Amino acid sequence: MLILAAILAIFVYGMIAAMLGTILPELSERIHLTPSQNGTIAFAQALGLMIASLAVGPLLDDEGKKAGLILGLAFISIALFALPRSRGFRSVVFLLFLLGVGGGIVVTGANALVSDVAEAHRATALNLVNLFFGLGGFATPFISANLLRRDSVRLCYTVACLAVLTLGIQAATRMPQPAGAGRFILADAGGVLGRPLLLLLGLFLFLYVSCEVGIWNWLVRHLIAQGIPESRALNILSLGFALGLLIGRVVVSPILVHVSAINVTLAASVAMAVSTFLVLRTAKPATAFALVFLAGLSMAPVFPTTLAIVGDAFPRMTGTAIGFVITCGWAGLAVSSRLIGAIAGGEPRRLRGALLVIPASAVLMVGLNLAIRTTLR
Repeated sequence: MLILAAILAIFVYGMIAAMLGTILPELSERIHLTPSQNGTIAFAQALGLMIASLAVGPLLDDEGKKAGLILGLAFISIALFALPRSRGFRSVVFLLFLLGVGGGIVVTGANALVSDVAEAHRATALNLVNLFFGLGGFATPFISANLLRRDSVRLCYTVACLAVLTLGIQAATRMPQPAGAGRFILADAGGVLGRPLLLLLGLFLFLYVSCEVGIWNWLVRHLIAQGIPESRALNILSLGFALGLLIGRVVVSPILVHVSAINVTLAASVAMAVSTFLVLRTAKPATAFALVFLAGLSMAPVFPTTLAIVGDAFPRMTGTAIGFVITCGWAGLAVSSRLIGAIAGGEPRRLRGALLVIPASAVLMVGLNLAIRTTLR
């Protein structure tokens, strides 16, 4: 039942991770938003994710994962029920911030829960559970394009209802109370947060999230600017990228039994750099689909495997350590979103050049992986 609770929470987070990129074209048309304003909206969501992930770690260590999951799902539900009624840029910014707060709490709580209950095979378990993130990311654009006819209002209400249902399941599930060794102790926090290894892992996730969420938030707008129809672009995001994430996590789980986590993240970083660069060089739908799928496969193991490295390296105050690293990831989203939006300015066709931030970040990940390897030794 604990794993089911974590799976549902991760699935809901996957759906909201793809939400902004899915509704952004319709939202931009309805409220007349520029790419620069899109970047501000994405930054607001990232800011919410950052604040929540950093603040929720001590709550998870002290009060347990259940409290955090329920709180996060409540924020998600409120934001999604209110978003269809928003009529201006400022209200959208606030609601995406609230959605980010809820998402940050949920993803940190769910991953910390899995890390606690699957210590023996942490990397494998985290990858298997996080494949439901890919499933959620697949579901949002697929449902929007093929079942709801790109109706963002009905999409928001659908995901909101699922979040409420998941909240009820979290409330009914018995979860372990915090153990004494794992509790948050303020006097010991400096020793955990000040370790160079944690800072390196945080920077690694900073770069990775810049890449992954950059695809979620900007790919559809970029493809539309290249002349690809919106429904086709949404299917490339769902059947290409999200399905690649899902399949990649299934494939990599048995590999992690025999191959070290640090080697898996190195291979993934190299593949990310190549695939994301090639995605930006084509305007052909079939080629874009294949390359986006490869990008999803490449990115699939990075987030959960990095969290597994954190869990192995920080057995004390694990929730705090995981929360810090995830917060660094959301900082990457915040910085990259503003940077991409600023480079593109008011011209969607300039996204092609602006999105080169993604493969550049992947190249930096390769070098950082080598530094983490040295620190682990």
